[in-house]
Amino acid sequence: MSDFIAAAKPVIGEEEIEAAVRVMRSGMVIQGPEVAAFEEEFSALVDGRHCVAVNAGTSALLLSLVAAGIGAGDEVIVPSFTFAATANSVALTGATPVFADIEPETFNLSPESVEAAITARTKAIMPVHLYGQPADMRRLGEIAERHGLAIIEDAAQAHGATLHGTPVGAFGLAAAFSFYPTKNMHSLEGGMVVTPDAEFARTIRLLRNQGMERRYANELVGYNLRLTDVAAAIGRVQLRKLPDWNERRRTNAAKLDAGLSASGPIRVPVVADGVTHVYHQYTVRVPADRRDALQEHLTANGVGSAVYYPTPTHLLPPFAELAEDTALPTKSVLPETGRAAAEVLSLPVHPALDDADLDRIAEAVGTFFDSEG
Repeated sequence: MSDFIAAAKPVIGEEEIEAAVRVMRSGMVIQGPEVAAFEEEFSALVDGRHCVAVNAGTSALLLSLVAAGIGAGDEVIVPSFTFAATANSVALTGATPVFADIEPETFNLSPESVEAAITARTKAIMPVHLYGQPADMRRLGEIAERHGLAIIEDAAQAHGATLHGTPVGAFGLAAAFSFYPTKNMHSLEGGMVVTPDAEFARTIRLLRNQGMERRYANELVGYNLRLTDVAAAIGRVQLRKLPDWNERRRTNAAKLDAGLSASGPIRVPVVADGVTHVYHQYTVRVPADRRDALQEHLTANGVGSAVYYPTPTHLLPPFAELAEDTALPTKSVLPETGRAAAEVLSLPVHPALDDADLDRIAEAVGTFFDSEG
């Protein structure tokens, strides 16, 4: 059999290694010049907004919420169909995540479901640009403005994606990016808070560093969530490569679309109008009663795949217990979320794939449905 095609493949090349070694030899390894340069360079990706680097994407979400004054007694509307970090960050502030349903075509927050979940305690909406496709920020923005709510974007999967020419990260009070190794770009581990508000950015800088800008001049109670200069140096290298990598992902997705067009009941990703999708994941829908068998077939034929996400967040034990203890919409049924969790399967789309790999992926899917009849 040919080499196994991994579902995801982090890139760590010689340029990244050289950047890390250079910083380690410099002796300035924590929140120094490389971090400052990374923040300045990342700003160009988000319409010149203020950028503050932190140690992880979850930290970026948490600090954005804390800086927005969200805490115990407040509610934040989030999708259930996403990674648990989104709801975790809300819960860690003492606030309550309230789960809304998704739109079936894009897997992103449904504006109608969001509006139905608003209560007197709602303080923010946290849309996730899932799989690399922007959420419907026009309609979500209108809802937020009408109800006086903050928008904090979870852009962890959408570096470089745009909606009608506006990049994700440039819609709300704040946005959070992740630089985990399997993201479209990475820094081994890390995150970035993005905001148009200079004072908000300063608060984030205080919060990430024990509440101080100058040593021992603590202004508030803060955390230790700094990014290393080693990570920032790697991130700077990756940031330069991001446009080409995103274009390669789009090209790969188009080839998969064409290759899977005759593959039985599979439904390829839908791209909303005005969207530049960056395909952090290439996620198809498969009939729920056939998905697991397809995944096993792909593995047997040397093709990796993954289910993102098999259990909706509101059904995970920490949040299911929350639902039992409250009368919040957390208890409600989220039908589109449930359907997506049962049907989605993500196929390889990363930039390391070549045409032969893409043909193998499409062929493996096709042979499964041919054999099923």
